[in-house]
Amino acid sequence: MTATVNRPINETSATAARRPVDYVWAIARISIGWIFLWAFLDKTFGWGFATPAKRAWIEGGSPTTGFLKGTGENALGGLFSSLAGQVWVDWLFMAGLLGIGLALVLGVGTRIAAVTGSLMLVLMWAAELPLPNNPFMDDHIIYSIVLVGLALANAGTTLGLGNLPIVQRNPYLK
Repeated sequence: MTATVNRPINETSATAARRPVDYVWAIARISIGWIFLWAFLDKTFGWGFATPAKRAWIEGGSPTTGFLKGTGENALGGLFSSLAGQVWVDWLFMAGLLGIGLALVLGVGTRIAAVTGSLMLVLMWAAELPLPNNPFMDDHIIYSIVLVGLALANAGTTLGLGNLPIVQRNPYLK
């Protein structure tokens, strides 16, 4: 007796029939991508959601100061609060938000976005230790797990640009 498989191993994602789970992963990819992209936009332009206009990056504000300065009393607070407001940290953080957000929304580079996004999220999680509501689990860890799932599910091929020939020829773009 042989088991049936929805997608043969040799079948490319471009020719495979889409399953409902593929759309769930695609929507999760776009949604998390939008979270990263929105954080970049709001911190850059100060649209008043998390960042007031007077603290916008384009107005000379530091996108890392608010969060990192607030970690001073935490377990690793000395390390993280010392990074607050440093120009290189601001640029690295903002480039990460933009790059991860665009990669996930577009469905290109989802593997790289999963790794870098998970790293960013785990660092933000570590900055908040000890957590106020749970010994170890919070949304940063959940998002990291979902990012790994997106990469493993090849989520950029559904509702994304992951099926473009250039992406299919270059595995680092998947």
